[in-house]
Amino acid sequence: MSHAMSMPSVPASLPDQWSPASWQQRQALQQPVYEDAGELAQAARELAALPPLVTSWEVLALKQALADAQEGKRFLLQGGDCAESFADCTSPIISNRLKVLLQMSLVLVHGLKKPVLRVGRFAGQYAKPRSTDTETREGVTLPSFRGDLVNSPDFTPEARRADPRRLLQAHANSALTMNFVRALIDGGFADLHHPEYWDLAWVEHSPLAAEYRRMVAAIGDSLRFMETLAGPIAGFSRVDFFTSHEALLLHYEEALTRQVPRHQGWFNLSTHFPWIGMRTAALDGAHVEYFRGIRNPVAVKVGPSVTPDQLLPLIDALNPEDEPGRLTLIHRMGSAAIGRALPPLLEAVRREGRRVLWVADPMHGNTETTSNGYKTRRFDNIRGELDQAFDIHASAGTRLGGVHLELTGENVTECMGGARDLSEVDLERAYKSMVDPRLNYEQSLELAMLIVRKSAGSLPG
Repeated sequence: MSHAMSMPSVPASLPDQWSPASWQQRQALQQPVYEDAGELAQAARELAALPPLVTSWEVLALKQALADAQEGKRFLLQGGDCAESFADCTSPIISNRLKVLLQMSLVLVHGLKKPVLRVGRFAGQYAKPRSTDTETREGVTLPSFRGDLVNSPDFTPEARRADPRRLLQAHANSALTMNFVRALIDGGFADLHHPEYWDLAWVEHSPLAAEYRRMVAAIGDSLRFMETLAGPIAGFSRVDFFTSHEALLLHYEEALTRQVPRHQGWFNLSTHFPWIGMRTAALDGAHVEYFRGIRNPVAVKVGPSVTPDQLLPLIDALNPEDEPGRLTLIHRMGSAAIGRALPPLLEAVRREGRRVLWVADPMHGNTETTSNGYKTRRFDNIRGELDQAFDIHASAGTRLGGVHLELTGENVTECMGGARDLSEVDLERAYKSMVDPRLNYEQSLELAMLIVRKSAGSLPG
Protein backbone atom coordinates (compact mmCIF):
# COMPACT_ATOMS: atom_id res chain seq x y z
CA MET A 1 0.00 0.00 0.00
CA SER A 2 2.38 2.58 -1.29
CA HIS A 3 1.93 6.30 -0.77
CA ALA A 4 4.32 7.57 -3.41
CA MET A 5 1.74 9.83 -5.08
CA SER A 6 1.63 13.58 -4.43
CA MET A 7 -0.70 15.03 -1.79
CA PRO A 8 -3.82 17.05 -2.63
CA SER A 9 -3.03 20.74 -2.57
CA VAL A 10 -6.34 22.03 -1.20
CA PRO A 11 -7.20 20.96 2.36
CA ALA A 12 -10.84 20.74 3.35
CA SER A 13 -11.97 23.10 6.11
CA LEU A 14 -13.39 21.61 9.30
CA PRO A 15 -17.19 21.35 9.05
CA ASP A 16 -19.21 23.44 11.49
CA GLN A 17 -20.72 21.78 14.55
CA TRP A 18 -19.29 18.39 13.73
CA SER A 19 -17.55 15.80 15.87
CA PRO A 20 -16.93 12.07 15.39
CA ALA A 21 -19.92 11.50 17.71
CA SER A 22 -22.34 14.06 16.23
CA TRP A 23 -23.98 11.29 14.18
CA GLN A 24 -25.54 10.07 17.43
CA GLN A 25 -27.94 13.06 17.30
CA ARG A 26 -29.42 11.78 14.02
CA GLN A 27 -31.46 8.72 13.07
CA ALA A 28 -29.01 5.85 12.59
CA LEU A 29 -30.41 3.08 10.39
CA GLN A 30 -29.08 -0.48 10.12
CA GLN A 31 -27.49 -0.42 13.58
CA PRO A 32 -27.68 -3.50 15.83
CA VAL A 33 -29.43 -3.38 19.18
CA TYR A 34 -26.91 -3.97 21.96
CA GLU A 35 -28.38 -5.31 25.19
CA ASP A 36 -25.74 -3.76 27.47
CA ALA A 37 -24.80 -0.12 26.85
CA GLY A 38 -21.93 -0.37 29.33
CA GLU A 39 -20.43 -3.32 27.48
CA LEU A 40 -20.63 -1.40 24.20
CA ALA A 41 -19.02 1.69 25.74
CA GLN A 42 -16.17 -0.41 27.16
CA ALA A 43 -15.49 -2.06 23.79
CA ALA A 44 -15.53 1.36 22.09
CA ARG A 45 -13.02 2.75 24.62
CA GLU A 46 -10.68 -0.19 24.03
CA LEU A 47 -11.03 0.19 20.26
CA ALA A 48 -10.28 3.92 20.42
CA ALA A 49 -7.01 3.16 22.22
CA LEU A 50 -5.76 0.71 19.58
CA PRO A 51 -3.41 1.78 16.75
CA PRO A 52 -5.07 2.90 13.52
CA LEU A 53 -5.31 0.52 10.57
CA VAL A 54 -4.26 3.02 7.88
CA THR A 55 -2.38 6.32 7.86
CA SER A 56 -3.51 9.83 6.96
CA TRP A 57 -0.89 10.13 4.20
CA GLU A 58 -2.17 6.93 2.57
CA VAL A 59 -5.70 8.36 2.73
CA LEU A 60 -4.60 11.62 1.09
CA ALA A 61 -2.60 9.76 -1.55
CA LEU A 62 -5.74 7.81 -2.47
CA LYS A 63 -7.73 11.04 -2.67
CA GLN A 64 -5.20 12.41 -5.16
CA ALA A 65 -5.37 9.20 -7.21
CA LEU A 66 -9.18 9.40 -7.27
CA ALA A 67 -8.87 13.01 -8.45
CA ASP A 68 -6.73 11.67 -11.31
CA ALA A 69 -9.46 9.12 -12.09
CA GLN A 70 -12.00 11.95 -12.25
CA GLU A 71 -9.84 13.50 -14.96
CA GLY A 72 -9.61 10.24 -16.91
CA LYS A 73 -5.97 9.64 -16.01
CA ARG A 74 -6.69 6.45 -14.03
CA PHE A 75 -9.36 3.73 -13.89
CA LEU A 76 -10.68 2.51 -10.52
CA LEU A 77 -10.94 -1.24 -9.90
CA GLN A 78 -12.70 -1.80 -6.57
CA GLY A 79 -13.48 -5.37 -5.64
CA GLY A 80 -13.67 -8.05 -2.99
CA ASP A 81 -16.05 -10.01 -0.81
CA CYS A 82 -19.67 -9.08 -0.23
CA ALA A 83 -19.02 -9.67 3.47
CA GLU A 84 -15.76 -10.89 4.95
CA SER A 85 -15.88 -13.51 7.67
CA PHE A 86 -13.46 -13.92 10.54
CA ALA A 87 -12.98 -17.54 9.48
CA ASP A 88 -11.71 -16.43 6.06
CA CYS A 89 -8.80 -14.48 7.54
CA THR A 90 -6.34 -17.06 6.19
CA SER A 91 -3.29 -16.68 3.99
CA PRO A 92 -4.66 -18.67 0.97
CA ILE A 93 -7.95 -16.74 0.85
CA ILE A 94 -6.27 -13.33 1.27
CA SER A 95 -3.56 -14.06 -1.31
CA ASN A 96 -6.08 -15.47 -3.81
CA ARG A 97 -8.26 -12.37 -3.38
CA LEU A 98 -5.21 -10.20 -4.05
CA LYS A 99 -4.23 -12.33 -7.05
CA VAL A 100 -7.55 -11.90 -8.81
CA LEU A 101 -7.47 -8.11 -8.36
CA LEU A 102 -3.89 -7.97 -9.63
CA GLN A 103 -4.73 -10.10 -12.65
CA MET A 104 -7.80 -8.02 -13.47
CA SER A 105 -5.77 -4.84 -13.13
CA LEU A 106 -3.10 -6.25 -15.44
CA VAL A 107 -5.76 -6.89 -18.09
CA LEU A 108 -7.14 -3.37 -17.61
CA VAL A 109 -3.75 -1.64 -17.70
CA HIS A 110 -2.79 -3.55 -20.84
CA GLY A 111 -6.09 -2.82 -22.58
CA LEU A 112 -6.95 0.69 -21.36
CA LYS A 113 -3.38 2.00 -21.61
CA LYS A 114 -3.69 3.91 -18.35
CA PRO A 115 -2.84 3.25 -14.68
CA VAL A 116 -5.38 1.27 -12.68
CA LEU A 117 -6.20 2.27 -9.11
CA ARG A 118 -6.62 -0.90 -7.05
CA VAL A 119 -8.95 -0.79 -4.05
CA GLY A 120 -9.90 -3.95 -2.17
CA ARG A 121 -13.30 -4.49 -0.57
CA PHE A 122 -11.59 -6.07 2.43
CA ALA A 123 -9.80 -5.59 5.77
CA GLY A 124 -13.01 -4.27 7.32
CA GLN A 125 -16.00 -5.43 5.22
CA TYR A 126 -17.47 -7.30 8.21
CA ALA A 127 -20.92 -5.68 8.47
CA LYS A 128 -23.89 -6.00 6.12
CA PRO A 129 -27.21 -4.15 5.93
CA ARG A 130 -30.31 -6.30 6.12
CA SER A 131 -33.84 -5.89 4.81
CA THR A 132 -35.39 -6.79 8.17
CA ASP A 133 -34.20 -6.59 11.78
CA THR A 134 -35.34 -10.13 12.55
CA GLU A 135 -35.50 -13.56 10.92
CA THR A 136 -38.13 -16.21 11.58
CA ARG A 137 -37.64 -19.94 11.10
CA GLU A 138 -40.24 -22.55 12.08
CA GLY A 139 -41.98 -20.11 14.40
CA VAL A 140 -38.76 -18.91 16.09
CA THR A 141 -37.80 -15.23 15.61
CA LEU A 142 -34.25 -14.01 16.21
CA PRO A 143 -32.21 -10.91 15.24
CA SER A 144 -30.95 -10.98 11.65
CA PHE A 145 -27.34 -11.87 10.94
CA ARG A 146 -25.58 -8.53 10.33
CA GLY A 147 -22.08 -9.77 9.58
CA ASP A 148 -19.25 -10.98 11.81
CA LEU A 149 -18.74 -7.44 13.14
CA VAL A 150 -22.08 -7.85 14.95
CA ASN A 151 -23.12 -11.47 15.46
CA SER A 152 -22.87 -15.01 14.09
CA PRO A 153 -24.89 -16.68 11.28
CA ASP A 154 -25.85 -19.69 13.43
CA PHE A 155 -29.58 -19.58 14.20
CA THR A 156 -29.46 -19.58 18.00
CA PRO A 157 -30.19 -16.81 20.53
CA GLU A 158 -26.55 -16.82 21.66
CA ALA A 159 -25.15 -16.58 18.12
CA ARG A 160 -27.54 -13.83 17.02
CA ARG A 161 -26.91 -11.63 20.07
CA ALA A 162 -25.11 -8.40 19.09
CA ASP A 163 -21.72 -8.76 20.81
CA PRO A 164 -19.65 -5.57 21.29
CA ARG A 165 -16.43 -7.60 21.68
CA ARG A 166 -16.70 -8.37 17.96
CA LEU A 167 -15.68 -4.76 17.28
CA LEU A 168 -12.26 -5.60 18.68
CA GLN A 169 -12.07 -8.88 16.77
CA ALA A 170 -12.87 -7.03 13.54
CA HIS A 171 -10.01 -4.60 14.19
CA ALA A 172 -7.63 -7.48 14.87
CA ASN A 173 -8.62 -9.41 11.74
CA SER A 174 -8.47 -6.26 9.61
CA ALA A 175 -4.98 -5.58 10.93
CA LEU A 176 -3.88 -9.15 10.16
CA THR A 177 -5.32 -8.89 6.63
CA MET A 178 -3.67 -5.53 5.94
CA ASN A 179 -0.36 -6.64 7.37
CA PHE A 180 -0.30 -9.69 5.09
CA VAL A 181 -1.31 -7.68 1.99
CA ARG A 182 1.35 -5.07 2.72
CA ALA A 183 3.96 -7.77 3.23
CA LEU A 184 3.02 -9.52 -0.03
CA ILE A 185 3.21 -6.29 -2.02
CA ASP A 186 6.42 -5.08 -0.39
CA GLY A 187 7.94 -8.51 -0.97
CA GLY A 188 7.37 -8.38 -4.73
CA PHE A 189 4.15 -10.41 -4.96
CA ALA A 190 2.84 -7.80 -7.42
CA ASP A 191 6.04 -7.66 -9.48
CA LEU A 192 5.16 -7.17 -13.15
CA HIS A 193 8.29 -9.11 -14.06
CA HIS A 194 6.60 -12.22 -12.67
CA PRO A 195 2.82 -12.09 -13.24
CA GLU A 196 2.90 -15.86 -13.58
CA TYR A 197 3.14 -15.92 -9.77
CA TRP A 198 -0.45 -14.67 -9.66
CA ASP A 199 -1.91 -17.76 -11.33
CA LEU A 200 -4.53 -19.72 -9.44
CA ALA A 201 -4.05 -23.42 -10.12
CA TRP A 202 -7.69 -24.33 -10.81
CA VAL A 203 -8.07 -21.79 -13.62
CA GLU A 204 -5.83 -23.71 -16.03
CA HIS A 205 -8.96 -25.22 -17.58
CA SER A 206 -10.58 -21.84 -18.22
CA PRO A 207 -11.43 -20.92 -21.83
CA LEU A 208 -9.80 -17.56 -21.02
CA ALA A 209 -6.49 -18.99 -19.83
CA ALA A 210 -4.81 -18.96 -23.25
CA GLU A 211 -5.84 -15.37 -23.98
CA TYR A 212 -4.65 -14.23 -20.56
CA ARG A 213 -1.29 -16.00 -20.94
CA ARG A 214 -0.76 -14.35 -24.34
CA MET A 215 -1.34 -11.01 -22.67
CA VAL A 216 1.13 -11.82 -19.87
CA ALA A 217 3.73 -12.88 -22.44
CA ALA A 218 3.26 -9.63 -24.39
CA ILE A 219 3.66 -7.53 -21.25
CA GLY A 220 6.77 -9.47 -20.25
CA ASP A 221 8.29 -9.01 -23.71
CA SER A 222 7.59 -5.27 -23.63
CA LEU A 223 9.08 -4.90 -20.16
CA ARG A 224 12.24 -6.81 -21.09
CA PHE A 225 12.60 -4.71 -24.26
CA MET A 226 12.35 -1.43 -22.32
CA GLU A 227 14.83 -2.60 -19.72
CA THR A 228 17.26 -3.76 -22.40
CA LEU A 229 17.28 -0.18 -23.68
CA ALA A 230 17.04 1.77 -20.44
CA GLY A 231 18.10 -0.60 -17.64
CA PRO A 232 15.89 -1.64 -14.69
CA ILE A 233 12.78 0.53 -14.41
CA ALA A 234 11.68 1.47 -10.91
CA GLY A 235 8.02 0.94 -9.99
CA PHE A 236 7.27 -2.35 -11.73
CA SER A 237 8.07 -4.48 -8.69
CA ARG A 238 5.24 -3.13 -6.52
CA VAL A 239 1.86 -1.46 -6.82
CA ASP A 240 -0.30 0.98 -4.91
CA PHE A 241 -3.09 -0.84 -3.10
CA PHE A 242 -5.82 0.55 -0.87
CA THR A 243 -8.70 -0.79 1.22
CA SER A 244 -12.38 0.08 1.44
CA HIS A 245 -15.52 -1.02 3.23
CA GLU A 246 -19.08 0.10 3.79
CA ALA A 247 -18.88 2.22 6.94
CA LEU A 248 -22.11 0.81 8.28
CA LEU A 249 -21.63 0.31 12.01
CA LEU A 250 -20.97 3.83 13.24
CA HIS A 251 -19.74 2.96 16.74
CA TYR A 252 -16.84 1.11 15.08
CA GLU A 253 -16.08 3.97 12.67
CA GLU A 254 -16.28 6.64 15.39
CA ALA A 255 -13.78 4.80 17.60
CA LEU A 256 -11.24 4.73 14.74
CA THR A 257 -11.73 8.39 13.73
CA ARG A 258 -8.64 10.33 14.75
CA GLN A 259 -6.82 13.63 14.48
CA VAL A 260 -3.20 13.43 13.37
CA PRO A 261 -0.18 15.76 13.53
CA ARG A 262 0.43 18.09 10.58
CA HIS A 263 -2.97 17.51 8.95
CA GLN A 264 -6.12 19.48 9.65
CA GLY A 265 -9.38 17.76 10.51
CA TRP A 266 -10.44 14.20 11.30
CA PHE A 267 -9.56 10.98 9.46
CA ASN A 268 -11.34 7.64 9.54
CA LEU A 269 -8.30 5.43 10.02
CA SER A 270 -10.17 2.12 9.82
CA THR A 271 -9.95 2.24 6.00
CA HIS A 272 -8.71 4.40 3.17
CA PHE A 273 -12.04 4.63 1.35
CA PRO A 274 -15.35 4.25 3.26
CA TRP A 275 -18.69 4.28 1.47
CA ILE A 276 -22.34 4.81 2.35
CA GLY A 277 -24.76 2.12 1.23
CA MET A 278 -28.06 2.78 -0.49
CA ARG A 279 -30.10 2.00 2.64
CA THR A 280 -28.29 4.57 4.82
CA ALA A 281 -27.81 7.53 2.45
CA ALA A 282 -30.63 9.75 3.83
CA LEU A 283 -29.56 13.40 3.73
CA ASP A 284 -30.59 14.00 7.36
CA GLY A 285 -29.41 10.60 8.58
CA ALA A 286 -26.55 9.59 10.86
CA HIS A 287 -24.30 8.19 8.14
CA VAL A 288 -24.27 11.36 6.03
CA GLU A 289 -23.67 13.38 9.21
CA TYR A 290 -20.67 11.21 10.09
CA PHE A 291 -19.25 11.17 6.55
CA ARG A 292 -19.45 14.93 6.02
CA GLY A 293 -16.83 15.52 8.69
CA ILE A 294 -14.04 13.11 7.75
CA ARG A 295 -11.15 13.95 5.41
CA ASN A 296 -11.16 10.58 3.62
CA PRO A 297 -12.33 10.24 0.07
CA VAL A 298 -15.86 8.86 0.37
CA ALA A 299 -18.34 7.09 -1.90
CA VAL A 300 -22.13 6.73 -2.00
CA LYS A 301 -24.12 3.92 -3.59
CA VAL A 302 -26.85 5.32 -5.86
CA GLY A 303 -29.86 3.15 -6.67
CA PRO A 304 -32.55 3.38 -9.39
CA SER A 305 -35.04 5.23 -7.17
CA VAL A 306 -32.72 8.21 -6.56
CA THR A 307 -33.78 11.46 -8.25
CA PRO A 308 -31.65 14.50 -9.14
CA ASP A 309 -33.46 16.46 -6.41
CA GLN A 310 -32.23 13.90 -3.88
CA LEU A 311 -28.72 13.48 -5.27
CA LEU A 312 -27.64 17.10 -5.65
CA PRO A 313 -28.21 18.06 -1.96
CA LEU A 314 -26.32 14.89 -0.97
CA ILE A 315 -23.36 15.99 -3.11
CA ASP A 316 -23.52 19.43 -1.48
CA ALA A 317 -23.52 17.91 2.01
CA LEU A 318 -20.62 15.54 1.40
CA ASN A 319 -18.44 17.74 -0.82
CA PRO A 320 -19.43 21.38 -0.26
CA GLU A 321 -16.06 22.68 -1.47
CA ASP A 322 -16.08 20.54 -4.64
CA GLU A 323 -12.75 19.07 -3.59
CA PRO A 324 -11.04 16.92 -6.25
CA GLY A 325 -11.06 13.21 -5.39
CA ARG A 326 -13.39 13.64 -2.44
CA LEU A 327 -16.64 12.11 -3.74
CA THR A 328 -17.33 8.97 -5.75
CA LEU A 329 -20.85 8.03 -6.87
CA ILE A 330 -21.31 4.28 -7.40
CA HIS A 331 -24.43 3.64 -9.45
CA ARG A 332 -26.08 0.23 -8.99
CA MET A 333 -29.25 0.31 -11.03
CA GLY A 334 -29.79 -3.17 -12.45
CA SER A 335 -29.61 -4.06 -16.11
CA ALA A 336 -33.33 -3.44 -16.62
CA ALA A 337 -33.40 -0.01 -14.91
CA ILE A 338 -30.13 1.71 -15.76
CA GLY A 339 -31.31 3.07 -19.13
CA ARG A 340 -34.16 4.91 -17.40
CA ALA A 341 -32.60 5.84 -14.04
CA LEU A 342 -29.03 6.91 -14.80
CA PRO A 343 -29.28 9.58 -17.57
CA PRO A 344 -31.22 12.17 -15.49
CA LEU A 345 -28.61 11.92 -12.70
CA LEU A 346 -25.69 12.34 -15.09
CA GLU A 347 -27.36 15.34 -16.71
CA ALA A 348 -28.12 17.03 -13.37
CA VAL A 349 -24.58 16.60 -11.99
CA ARG A 350 -23.02 17.71 -15.28
CA ARG A 351 -25.33 20.74 -15.47
CA GLU A 352 -24.35 21.80 -11.94
CA GLY A 353 -20.67 21.35 -12.76
CA ARG A 354 -20.04 19.18 -9.73
CA ARG A 355 -16.82 17.19 -9.62
CA VAL A 356 -17.47 13.49 -8.90
CA LEU A 357 -16.05 10.13 -9.96
CA TRP A 358 -18.73 7.94 -11.56
CA VAL A 359 -18.30 4.21 -10.93
CA ALA A 360 -20.51 1.29 -12.02
CA ASP A 361 -21.56 -1.48 -9.64
CA PRO A 362 -23.23 -4.01 -11.98
CA MET A 363 -23.70 -6.55 -9.18
CA HIS A 364 -26.21 -5.31 -6.62
CA GLY A 365 -29.06 -4.37 -8.94
CA ASN A 366 -29.04 -7.79 -10.61
CA THR A 367 -29.64 -10.15 -7.68
CA GLU A 368 -32.36 -12.81 -7.97
CA THR A 369 -33.38 -16.05 -6.28
CA THR A 370 -33.47 -19.29 -8.27
CA SER A 371 -36.13 -21.99 -8.12
CA ASN A 372 -33.82 -24.10 -5.94
CA GLY A 373 -33.51 -21.29 -3.38
CA TYR A 374 -30.08 -19.82 -4.17
CA LYS A 375 -29.48 -16.07 -4.32
CA THR A 376 -27.59 -15.51 -7.57
CA ARG A 377 -26.72 -13.06 -10.35
CA ARG A 378 -26.65 -13.80 -14.07
CA PHE A 379 -23.37 -12.92 -15.79
CA ASP A 380 -25.31 -11.69 -18.84
CA ASN A 381 -27.14 -9.14 -16.65
CA ILE A 382 -23.89 -8.02 -15.00
CA ARG A 383 -22.29 -7.58 -18.40
CA GLY A 384 -25.46 -5.94 -19.73
CA GLU A 385 -25.52 -3.29 -17.04
CA LEU A 386 -21.83 -2.55 -17.54
CA ASP A 387 -22.24 -2.32 -21.33
CA GLN A 388 -25.12 0.11 -20.93
CA ALA A 389 -23.20 2.16 -18.36
CA PHE A 390 -20.36 2.83 -20.81
CA ASP A 391 -22.85 3.79 -23.54
CA ILE A 392 -24.96 6.04 -21.30
CA HIS A 393 -21.91 7.93 -20.03
CA ALA A 394 -20.63 8.35 -23.59
CA SER A 395 -24.00 9.78 -24.68
CA ALA A 396 -24.15 12.13 -21.68
CA GLY A 397 -20.63 13.47 -22.18
CA THR A 398 -19.56 12.09 -18.80
CA ARG A 399 -16.91 9.52 -17.94
CA LEU A 400 -17.31 6.08 -16.38
CA GLY A 401 -14.17 6.05 -14.27
CA GLY A 402 -14.28 2.65 -12.60
CA VAL A 403 -16.09 -0.51 -11.54
CA HIS A 404 -17.13 -1.86 -8.14
CA LEU A 405 -17.46 -5.66 -8.00
CA GLU A 406 -18.17 -8.45 -5.54
CA LEU A 407 -15.68 -11.17 -6.36
CA THR A 408 -13.44 -13.84 -4.89
CA GLY A 409 -10.31 -15.73 -5.86
CA GLU A 410 -11.95 -18.98 -4.79
CA ASN A 411 -13.43 -21.59 -7.14
CA VAL A 412 -17.04 -20.82 -6.21
CA THR A 413 -20.23 -21.26 -8.22
CA GLU A 414 -22.45 -18.38 -7.11
CA CYS A 415 -23.18 -16.35 -10.27
CA MET A 416 -24.73 -18.09 -13.29
CA GLY A 417 -23.30 -17.88 -16.80
CA GLY A 418 -19.85 -16.75 -17.84
CA ALA A 419 -17.28 -18.63 -19.91
CA ARG A 420 -18.39 -22.02 -18.56
CA ASP A 421 -22.08 -21.13 -18.63
CA LEU A 422 -22.80 -22.06 -14.99
CA SER A 423 -26.43 -23.10 -14.45
CA GLU A 424 -28.81 -23.34 -11.48
CA VAL A 425 -27.62 -26.90 -10.90
CA ASP A 426 -23.98 -25.72 -10.74
CA LEU A 427 -24.81 -23.34 -7.88
CA GLU A 428 -25.14 -26.32 -5.54
CA ARG A 429 -21.56 -27.38 -6.25
CA ALA A 430 -19.61 -24.63 -4.50
CA TYR A 431 -21.86 -21.92 -3.08
CA LYS A 432 -19.93 -20.46 -0.12
CA SER A 433 -21.05 -16.83 0.26
CA MET A 434 -22.63 -15.86 3.58
CA VAL A 435 -24.68 -13.06 2.03
CA ASP A 436 -24.42 -12.12 -1.67
CA PRO A 437 -23.27 -14.11 -4.74
CA ARG A 438 -19.77 -13.24 -5.99
CA LEU A 439 -18.01 -13.56 -9.31
CA ASN A 440 -15.44 -16.33 -9.20
CA TYR A 441 -11.90 -15.84 -10.50
CA GLU A 442 -12.74 -16.90 -14.03
CA GLN A 443 -15.82 -14.67 -14.30
CA SER A 444 -13.86 -11.73 -12.84
CA LEU A 445 -11.12 -12.07 -15.43
CA GLU A 446 -13.71 -12.40 -18.20
CA LEU A 447 -15.40 -9.19 -17.03
CA ALA A 448 -12.05 -7.34 -17.08
CA MET A 449 -11.52 -8.45 -20.69
CA LEU A 450 -15.05 -7.33 -21.58
CA ILE A 451 -14.39 -3.89 -20.06
CA VAL A 452 -11.31 -3.52 -22.22
CA ARG A 453 -13.16 -4.56 -25.38
CA LYS A 454 -16.08 -2.27 -24.56
CA SER A 455 -13.76 0.66 -23.96
CA ALA A 456 -12.12 -0.03 -27.31
CA GLY A 457 -15.54 0.11 -28.99
CA SER A 458 -15.46 -3.49 -30.18
CA LEU A 459 -18.48 -4.71 -28.23
CA PRO A 460 -21.99 -4.31 -29.62
CA GLY A 461 -23.90 -1.41 -28.07
